[in-house]
Amino acid sequence: MDDGRWLQSELGGRLLAVAVVEDGFQAEYGARLPLLEVNGTALTSLDEILAALRDLADPEDRGGYDTFADECRQTLATMELHDDVQADVLAGLAERYGDDPTSWTGLGSSLAFDTLAAFLDHPVYPTARGRIGLTPEQVRAYTPEFHPTFKLRWVAVPGPAKANWPEWWPTVADIGLPELVDHTVLPVHPLTEVVDGILGPIPYLDVVPTLSTRTVAVVHDPRFHLKLPIATATLGARNRRTIKAGVLVDGAAGERLMHDVIDHEARFAATILNADEQTYYESGDELFAVLLRRYPSGLDDALVVPLAAFAAKAPSGRRVIDHLADRFYNGKIHDLYDAFVTLLFDWQTTLFGYGIALESHQQNTSVIFDRVDGATRIRLLYKDNDGLRINRQRCADRGDFTDPRMFGDNDRALTDLFTTITIHLCTASLAFALADDELLRILRTRLTEAVDRLGADGAALRADLLEADRLPVKAMVTAGTLLSKQRSGAADINKHYTTGPNYLRLAR
Repeated sequence: MDDGRWLQSELGGRLLAVAVVEDGFQAEYGARLPLLEVNGTALTSLDEILAALRDLADPEDRGGYDTFADECRQTLATMELHDDVQADVLAGLAERYGDDPTSWTGLGSSLAFDTLAAFLDHPVYPTARGRIGLTPEQVRAYTPEFHPTFKLRWVAVPGPAKANWPEWWPTVADIGLPELVDHTVLPVHPLTEVVDGILGPIPYLDVVPTLSTRTVAVVHDPRFHLKLPIATATLGARNRRTIKAGVLVDGAAGERLMHDVIDHEARFAATILNADEQTYYESGDELFAVLLRRYPSGLDDALVVPLAAFAAKAPSGRRVIDHLADRFYNGKIHDLYDAFVTLLFDWQTTLFGYGIALESHQQNTSVIFDRVDGATRIRLLYKDNDGLRINRQRCADRGDFTDPRMFGDNDRALTDLFTTITIHLCTASLAFALADDELLRILRTRLTEAVDRLGADGAALRADLLEADRLPVKAMVTAGTLLSKQRSGAADINKHYTTGPNYLRLAR
């Protein structure tokens, strides 16, 4: 055993020692090499370490450990694949869109940022790069890190077409079923087995995958995205990429609620944008649904960057945020971060004042940069508003949401979500990725100012976030893979928490 710090525990008659280093973000410590010793013997391979941990688990839970071991192996294979192809993929993006990512303006070019972000690890979930159930060939053909273009399959179902499908929406004749004149057509992802309707023999419509994989952008008109269920899982074996009944209904209701707040808070009309998610189809089967997402117009000359891509490696070898700072903030990352968190916290704390917390993580939040009259303008663009939490004491239930878990009678669920999403994933993860303590100080300062503006309505945020000894942390591996819902007690696997250190108390 070396002279570094170790965590030790005697379990099952064996002494386990885990080599650790101070972390401070989601946990006090992070693992370091040589990772694990059992009775003084170092375990160095992935299979050895996972087998040792499995043996110590409750027999009822060992199936979850086996599943997690499979996730780890698949993720390792994906990471090795990424190492092999990343240089070529980045070179291809540079050839197609340009060497400088700040020239990737418009919604079509912004898809390249999704590709850059796909090479990063998730801030919380350790096996996020794995795609459970996909073969290496399917990963290359359909995932964002390869920036592929492919055609969708379409099925015909009885009934007329929706009046608000776009003009390019195919007809039954376009998909090879001209005789079905009393049917409409709906898309199915190539990875998904057709469970309803009549499959057309002709694939139709070129698309490119976004960072979520199941959502694809229409190549000839990237203002439109199609969210389609696929039979895989990410961020845990139970986090399936299907679309459960009611999710699209709730997303549309969440979007309408955002517009209601903006109508009452005029200062956000020019700075907070929402994708239109009011057009969708749900069949009742979670493998057969579609959301048609429409992005706002007027973004052709703007840079639309998903927050998840800020720390990603650009074709130059530098980080995306370095290029953004050079272009819009005279090379000053602190100024860029300050402008971003100031707007973000103003918006999110305003929502909190209305009794609302969004699940607007780094994949669902994009930052829009452009210049107006020679000055930098920054805006936020949101999508997927289906996972919010609402305090009915401040925001009445209007009856247009289907998921009863959204509503509560106090702020605890809201502060948990605000902390784990807006703070951990959207702001602090970037500060820790850049290893810059000044960014954490900026974060705390701007958050404190925003909470103070709420007055009494900000009391819960102040107590649960700024002044708390510990902060909620998503227990994603436990709830998503290791334990069943019965064993973990998780009502929602994406909102099941443990605790970690409050790094904001140190950032004074």
